[in-house]
Formats: sequence, structure tokens, C-alpha cells
Amino acid sequence: MIDETHARGRRSWVAAANADDTDFPIQNLPFGVFRPVGSDVAGRIGVAIGDRILDLAGIADRLADAVEDARTLLASPSLAPLMAREPRLWTALRRALVRMLEAGSPDRPALEPHLVAAETAQMLRPVRPGGFVDFFASIQHATNAGSLFRPQSPLLPNYKHVPIGYNGRASTIGVDGAAVRRPNGQRRRDGEEAPSFGPSLRLDYEMELGIFLGGASEIGEPVPIAGAWRHIFGLCLLNDWSARDIQAWEYQPLGPFLGKSFATTISPWIVTADALAPFRVPALARTAGDPAPLPYLLDPADQDLGGVDIRASAWLRTASMAAAGTPPRRLGQASSRGLYWTPAQMVAHQTSNGCNLEPGDLYGTGTISGDGPDALGSLLEITRGGSIPLSLPDGQMRTFLEDGDELTLTARCEREGFTPIGFGRCRGTILPARGDPHASPPVTADGDRRPAPAALA
Repeated sequence: MIDETHARGRRSWVAAANADDTDFPIQNLPFGVFRPVGSDVAGRIGVAIGDRILDLAGIADRLADAVEDARTLLASPSLAPLMAREPRLWTALRRALVRMLEAGSPDRPALEPHLVAAETAQMLRPVRPGGFVDFFASIQHATNAGSLFRPQSPLLPNYKHVPIGYNGRASTIGVDGAAVRRPNGQRRRDGEEAPSFGPSLRLDYEMELGIFLGGASEIGEPVPIAGAWRHIFGLCLLNDWSARDIQAWEYQPLGPFLGKSFATTISPWIVTADALAPFRVPALARTAGDPAPLPYLLDPADQDLGGVDIRASAWLRTASMAAAGTPPRRLGQASSRGLYWTPAQMVAHQTSNGCNLEPGDLYGTGTISGDGPDALGSLLEITRGGSIPLSLPDGQMRTFLEDGDELTLTARCEREGFTPIGFGRCRGTILPARGDPHASPPVTADGDRRPAPAALA
């Protein structure tokens, strides 16, 4: 758990890693996959350190003594082979990198040629998930959303008994900066008896965390909750874009489908479970009268330290705000320590029927919301389903996202006595729907109207 790699006083010879406001101090070292901007070479595994990326393929030989199979694992264009290994290897790799990057390290001359300026790198998807499951772990969000449709009983009877989730679409997961095309679909608008087909008019974001899984399990063999963290490689930011009107028309009786599957955006850096050790917290205490988790979802160690205190924020910047140089407006901020279900409970539940895990599988926590109007993680909640418009700094109003809007997620972990760490950014800009004759290209930062870039494939 917490060891010398988390020491607050540890400094790096990479100067930017020592800045108070950096997301990527030496205590973090998140993993990602990158390539030089404009290059078509396969991705390379790197770690973020300050404003630089350390190319691990380039230093694999120097890691061979500390990490078995380092040359093979780090030469891959994907994190999948590394994720397939056991946690002790992940820990050994991180510890070796901390020693190499700390101030005074004799490895500095050998590593410096393999540092890449982050601004010159294109971040790629760190792994292609074989499976993507989106959970519904925030009881605040579940209550807020449910109250719009069932004011007298916002939570369904099963919510406090079972970690609810659905199988999402892995092929449409993109990374920070990928444009998001407004989806077309069936929606039945207010006052209409029959549905029509066209662009979603109630496009929303969801402020979530992504949980990348490692190791593997066998079909038919549940993962016990006490061993679930052995399968958690690390966490990232995740925006589960949602077309609320398409979703509302289709979700009964089988749940979300086309209203969710058109796009999901993640931050490109995966903060490892090891780096998050100082920010582990007890599972959310259940209120009097709540049912205790069933035995397969209950473990004393998970109740003591199964949560993670990650404070996420969502920011909105419209095209006109960007053109005027107006900074983004924060829409909401909330911590994952308030989630009703822990990551280990998600793993234990998904595998309880014998479903297997594969390296690189991805979970979404579901929208993270807290108590109060400034702690909401979606426009559905902020505008109460579109009934209370949101006022922006330039006088514009929003009920849901419009073309040209840029939505950004950020997150930080802070605890007294430890160095804060962050997650980078998770951004997406809304493009007009295909085939919409009334849509105009979004306004760029310099005020020009230009053809929209290619949408997320």
C-alpha cells in the first residue's frame, strides 16, 4: 500500500514535476500510449512526469533487471500485455521508475534522451477494451435522476442491494480531444404521439471515473471481493456522453442502447492503483435502515479502505466563449468517496455469475454527483431535465449541450501529508449531426467558421 514512493519530500530531476500545480509529480507516474504529432508510427508506452513523457520502450533495457520481460512488455503499442501481468510486476515497474526519475539519480543522463515534450505527443487509446461496463454507483445521481421520473420513489427497490450496470460499446471509446458527433436517433418529443428520427436535442455529459482492469479470470470462476483489487490496474477520467431523448424513448425494458453507444471519452493517462494508495478511504457508510451488502459483496478490508477520494470537476466552454477568450465555467465538482458501491464490489458482482475478466476491460463508475447544486455531474441534474436553464458568463443559456460546446473533465487527489496528484484532461467538442441541413460548423477559437473535423470513428 503506502510506501517510500509516496513520500511528500521526494523530488524529480524533471523540474516541471516539482511544480505545486502539476498533475504528474514523481509520486504519480501514470501510464499511457503516445506517438509524435504527425507521425503514423505505432503507439509507444510512456509515463507522464511533469510536462514530459518518458518513452519506456526506449529505456526497457535499463528496466530489465527490475522487471521481468520488460523488453517485451514495454515494446508493445498497447498496455494490454502489461495489464495481463500480476500486480507485483506493476508495483516493481513503478518503483524502478521512481528511483530513476528522482533527484540525484545516476540514471538521468541515460533517460534524458527518451523524454518527450507532452505538447509534441499525440495521445492514443491506452488499450482497446474487450468489454466496457458502465455502473450506476452514485446514490446521489441515482436519486437526482430518479426524482425527475418517480418523485415519490426515486430509487428502484434493487438499488441498495445490487451494483447496477449495463454493457456499453467498447468500439466507440476515444481519448481526450476527440470530437464527438451529435447522434441521430429515434426520439419522441413533447406533444408528439409518434417518434421521429433526427439529431438528439438533449445531448448531455456524465462526469465519471474509468476503472481499467488487469490480470484475467476464468469463465465460471467468480473473483472474490477480497481479491478484487488485484484486478484493478488503475483509474482514469471518463465521460459517458448521453443522448437523453434517445435514451428516454428506448430504455424500457432493456436499458440504454443507442442513447449511449455513439461515444465515450476517456483521459489518456491511467493513474495506477499503487499511486492512489494514499487516497484510499472507507467505503461509504450506509445510513440506518439500509440493507447490508450480501456476503459476496462484503469484505472488512474493502469496507475499511475500499473507496477512493478523487475530486472530479466538469467544465463547459461554448464556441463563443472560446472566441472571446472567456475561460470555461465549472458546472460541478464531486468526490468519488461518496459512491455507494466500491470498485471491488463492482468486480465481485460482475464476475459472480461466472463472467470472466480480460486485461484492459473498462468500467465506468456512473455519474459522480454529491450533495448540493454545485456537486452535480450532468446537465440532466443541473437543469432538472431541461426545466431550469443554466446561465453562462456571456449571457447564453444551456439546458443541454449545443454544437461547438467543449466539455472538459479534470480531477485531483489531495490528502494532508502527501503530494497531490491529478489525471490530466478529458475533453470533447460537439460536432453537428450528420445529415442535419440546419447545422452550422462550430466557431473556432479565432472566430472563423471552418469545416468540422472528422468525427470519432
